Amino acid sequence: MQQGKIGSDIPETGPPMPSPNRRPAGTGSLPEIFGASLRLGLTSFGGPVAHLGYFRDEYVLRRKWLDEKSYADLVALCQFLPGPASSQVGIGIGMMRGGVLGGIVSWLGFTIPSALVLALFAIFLQGSDLSGAGWLRGLLVAAVAVVAQAVWGMAAKLAPDRERMTIALLTALAVLLVATAAAQIILIAAAGLVGWMLLPKTAVSSGEPIGIRISRRLAIGCWVLFFGLLAGLPIARQLYPVEWLAVTDSFYRVGSLVFGGGHVVLPLLQTEVVPTGWVTTEQFIAGYGAAQAVPGPLFTFSAYLGATLNGWIGAVVAIVAVFFPSLLLVAGTLPFWNVIRQHSGFQSALGGINAAVVGILLAALYDPVWIKAIRGPYDFSLAVVAFGLLVYWKTPSWLVVIICALGGALIGTFT
Repeated sequence: MQQGKIGSDIPETGPPMPSPNRRPAGTGSLPEIFGASLRLGLTSFGGPVAHLGYFRDEYVLRRKWLDEKSYADLVALCQFLPGPASSQVGIGIGMMRGGVLGGIVSWLGFTIPSALVLALFAIFLQGSDLSGAGWLRGLLVAAVAVVAQAVWGMAAKLAPDRERMTIALLTALAVLLVATAAAQIILIAAAGLVGWMLLPKTAVSSGEPIGIRISRRLAIGCWVLFFGLLAGLPIARQLYPVEWLAVTDSFYRVGSLVFGGGHVVLPLLQTEVVPTGWVTTEQFIAGYGAAQAVPGPLFTFSAYLGATLNGWIGAVVAIVAVFFPSLLLVAGTLPFWNVIRQHSGFQSALGGINAAVVGILLAALYDPVWIKAIRGPYDFSLAVVAFGLLVYWKTPSWLVVIICALGGALIGTFT
């Protein structure tokens, strides 16, 4: 799954100057980073698209840890990387604030709540069916309002002119017609090419520089480790056929190779855990149903699968293995991203990419968010109320989530 006054006070030449009232990106304490991400991990319902809206509200609008253009650039970068894009955005923001440790604690805060709940589902509540729960219906409606707010704000700032709005709308149409992760990657690349060729260089500003406490030497080491594990774990699995190593290999491979994140991970996970006999098809489907009822990244479904296989130890091994590639990829890319994004030609490309991100979110607002959540006039009415609370009454996202959950439960009693 973000931009605002895109550098109107930045000189036309020379490097962009930081805003005098904004603390530089790499100066957050670890407890501060963990607290912010934990808050999101407890309240971010609705899947990866909705997460981008929650992140924007928390990190850009509320805490002002980075400007909206930098946030959009980071989202665009994570769209290119394999793995869970929303989690990678959170990891990236944590690394901007506190280096590698900042990224780790940011991931922990966002991931722990849902991972714990799903592990408990595996141990105590296997087979529970939450698909008809009224409060879950309300949470889906909350996601509609959150994503709509994100599209509303992003469109005004990332697609402010006819050219970029055209890119956004064409991207949305294409995504709706060809709904695959590969198509999204191709569209983002195409939008970048169109932006580089057609957008005037003065039309796109670079935003504030992103401060990164990661050396390029460490970044290169992360890339080496990423590919080394991807190639070496299958070999180690054959040489030492122990269960924990097999689980690590399977989940690391899933986290390394899935593009698009979110629900795209499910087919890959299914092929890794069901044919091997680690979990049954019934257990897999039950866990997927439970995953819809918790906040945070859908990749924490891995904690359920690992716990089903081997209790809490299995949950820890699975969750670390599936997310470790994302930590390596973000740490390996960010130190080079700040230089690349300041290049005038690349900034024009980013203008097209950011417009495409708006289009992708617009398409996702309809499918899967809208069609999954809005079943009739009651759901639509609740979504309108939630949108008004978010946009015009500036109500905190977590409170809107609670209101929608209660509203969904009420709707469920008489529909």
